Amino acid sequence: MKEIICECGHKNPPGTMLCESCGKPLGSEEHSNEILNMRYEGSARRSQTYQRTLIDKVWNFFSSVKVGVWIIVILVIASAIGTLFPQEMYIPPGVSASTYYEEQYGFLGKLYYTLGFHNLYSQWWYILLLSALGTSIIIASLDRFVPLYRSLKNQRVTRHDSFMKRQRIFGVTKTNDPDPIISLAKDELKKKRYKVREENGNLLAEKNRFSRWGAYVNHTGLIIFLIGAMLRFFPGMYVDEMFQLRDGETKAIPGTNGEYYLKNNQFIFEVYDEKDEKFKNAIQSTEQGMVAKNFQTNATLFKREDDAIPGSEPKLMKVKDYPIRVNEPLKVEGYAIYQTSYKLNELQSMSFSLEKKNPEDKIGNFNVDLLKPKEKYDLGNGYTVELMDYFPDFEFNEKGEPTTKSKAPNNPAFIFKMITPEKPEGEVSFVAIRQNLEPLGENMYKLSFSGVETTNTTALTVRKDNTLWILAIGGAIFMIGVVQGMYWHHRRIWIGRKENEVWMAGHTNKGWFGLKNEMEWIAEKIGLEKPIDQVEEKNKAEE
Repeated sequence: MKEIICECGHKNPPGTMLCESCGKPLGSEEHSNEILNMRYEGSARRSQTYQRTLIDKVWNFFSSVKVGVWIIVILVIASAIGTLFPQEMYIPPGVSASTYYEEQYGFLGKLYYTLGFHNLYSQWWYILLLSALGTSIIIASLDRFVPLYRSLKNQRVTRHDSFMKRQRIFGVTKTNDPDPIISLAKDELKKKRYKVREENGNLLAEKNRFSRWGAYVNHTGLIIFLIGAMLRFFPGMYVDEMFQLRDGETKAIPGTNGEYYLKNNQFIFEVYDEKDEKFKNAIQSTEQGMVAKNFQTNATLFKREDDAIPGSEPKLMKVKDYPIRVNEPLKVEGYAIYQTSYKLNELQSMSFSLEKKNPEDKIGNFNVDLLKPKEKYDLGNGYTVELMDYFPDFEFNEKGEPTTKSKAPNNPAFIFKMITPEKPEGEVSFVAIRQNLEPLGENMYKLSFSGVETTNTTALTVRKDNTLWILAIGGAIFMIGVVQGMYWHHRRIWIGRKENEVWMAGHTNKGWFGLKNEMEWIAEKIGLEKPIDQVEEKNKAEE
């Protein structure tokens, strides 16, 4: 495609509708009498000019505003669906997501999980949609910004007659001496804070051109914001995970790649005294009959030593002791560990006794750690108990089979095999709280509860956000672009001499009423006839 050379000598890119220099209508606009479309100064946009190669087609696809709007619509719909049920991070700790959604919400829950909405913001297709939106914004902005910038930079003061006549606001005044009018107009325009250029006795007054870039500043902020949001999916950039610690337990802090460990020395729970007059009514109104005063985790922070051998027990170096309270997190190297919740008197271990039914004879006791149960318990003298299956949070499923709702020992149940000298092949016993069943027939031996041990559990949340400053910068730039494009208007006024006439034309990207009033005021000051709004006149004539 060849360049378009205007009669003024300026070389315009293919597809240009208005000469970038003198404004003469080109192509299909040349023989029209309609008001000029000045949206992009009649410049040639790449998407409307090049349509041959694969790159052109990709560029044209993403430069379309309709495509961008549809991507936003799809993102909004997907995000809305993601709020129908809780995200996986908010379901009970230890619960399997693959079964939780189906059990809680039925077929819709299963479909929700299958399509990946349970972890919406880390799904590949959601990230791909964000990338497509970012690509659309970048290409659409470049497709419009570059030719607009070039046109405004190359514009001459002296404009073609057709350009002047076909501006929305236009006026003609006959005069025999235009020089005093031009000189006075120059002074009056400067009083209105216009930047005035003069060429061959003609004037171009312009102000607030920077407002034309508001949309592109806005888009730049959006791109930075999207980059910040997508960086959250990269390891180490964003952490927001919950973990639980029982009293005395030491565990690696999630999101730190095993660099930091935390020990729960003791969880402390305090309530207000019911005799306290300030909280007496509040205490009486609660179902529990108490109001929490303080719950905190007395913790010790450890750091793994660098010389630890991979696969071996990590060597931990104490960093500090710290009482973690609500709104008083433990902070270290960008990580913040918050007190989130707690659970009092959680089951930790259960003791059982093996007994012979007839005659009654107690053989021995064994203790089952509910967090790390053993597979076999040897009681001596040929008596052994094997753990065939363990259900920490027992319930029967739809088929009547035993299953567990979570990994937390809320309602433990066991299937044991009791191996004795009389029954070397073993007897099977199903033991749960208030249940002792013999699924394969009557047994000679039985297992009975003999005691439990409990502990307090604290729930902590570790957070780290290295993207926050990127999001803040993107948001700030976005708002600057909004203000820039909303509160200022790009206005231009052309005043040119044509033999014994003075022509006056004006254009603005928004706020035509304000521009018309301003031009009428200037025309009155310098002795010109008031320009007319040709769109308004046409509408009146049609009425």
